Amino acid sequence: MTKVLVTGSAGFIGGYLVSELLGRGHEVVGLDNFSKYGPVAHSYDDHPNFRFVEGDARDVDLLIDLLTGCDHFIAGAAMIGGISYFHAYAYDLLATNERIMASSCDAAIAAHRSGTLKKVTYVSSSMVFESTDRWPSKEGDQRLIPPPQSSYGFQKLAVEYYARAAWDQYKLPYTIVRPFNCVGVGEGRALGEAEVLSGNVKLAMSHVVPDLVQKVLKGQDPLHILGAGDQVRHYTYGGDLARGIITAMEHEAAGNDDFNLSTAESTTVLQLAELIWRKIKGPDVPFRYVSDEPFAHDVAMRVPDVAKAREVLGFNAETTLDAMLDEVIPWITQAVADGRL
Repeated sequence: MTKVLVTGSAGFIGGYLVSELLGRGHEVVGLDNFSKYGPVAHSYDDHPNFRFVEGDARDVDLLIDLLTGCDHFIAGAAMIGGISYFHAYAYDLLATNERIMASSCDAAIAAHRSGTLKKVTYVSSSMVFESTDRWPSKEGDQRLIPPPQSSYGFQKLAVEYYARAAWDQYKLPYTIVRPFNCVGVGEGRALGEAEVLSGNVKLAMSHVVPDLVQKVLKGQDPLHILGAGDQVRHYTYGGDLARGIITAMEHEAAGNDDFNLSTAESTTVLQLAELIWRKIKGPDVPFRYVSDEPFAHDVAMRVPDVAKAREVLGFNAETTLDAMLDEVIPWITQAVADGRL
């Protein structure tokens, strides 16, 4: 049985990752410090092949201990959030995530040298393409375009440099994966002192889908959106992303390579907002919206080239946005009723 350490296992994508790994028959060790949402429960918490450790991914000695006997390491721990997070925690995103990544690599180098660790799969981000002027964004473009302007995007680009540098100097095998605009269940209101209002509703400091859904559920009319709503995104289901990440982890052809993981379908924020409105309000309530001043790092276009993941890994993100919202809206409705959003 293959043993996998997942850092950030209680996070948004982390929950999908652990579930997919267990479903594929892996033994999983999860590490998280509950810094974003606080303690969370998952359906697999009592699974016989899952062990959870509450701890900090900046603790090198802890990571070395947890990597004992592990075949794979999915380095997913990070401070992460929606666009409002980039501004509220600009320094912390850079400093904390740098410390996490350095500790992760230090521990992985030691584990690879003396133990069973075969490879590290690094979770990067579509934000490495933040400053691009070419679409769709292909693997390799991140080294040809200006660096990201946000501290979060810049640090995620640094993650990829860590991966390659650890290979160059220590021959630590790697795979880099870049999820695009994850949509799914499991996000709560982020912990922290910062509050961001959008009209009369306090944002969850998370991502666009839960924030739009909660605003409609709370009766905001007209609906407040950032900017004109013409920002282009590729909303990708968390379960599809987990399947892609683990396929990349397992696949022999993924060694020392990088992959965009995303749906091929483009959607504007305005299209997303109207679709959410119709699903909650019904067809007879006129869709009304107003544009708020956008954040500085609200990228106009985020369009990935997905051919490499399809051709090398056989990966396609197949879940439609309509199907995602049919799962997410009821979950957020309950979270709002419970006071979690």
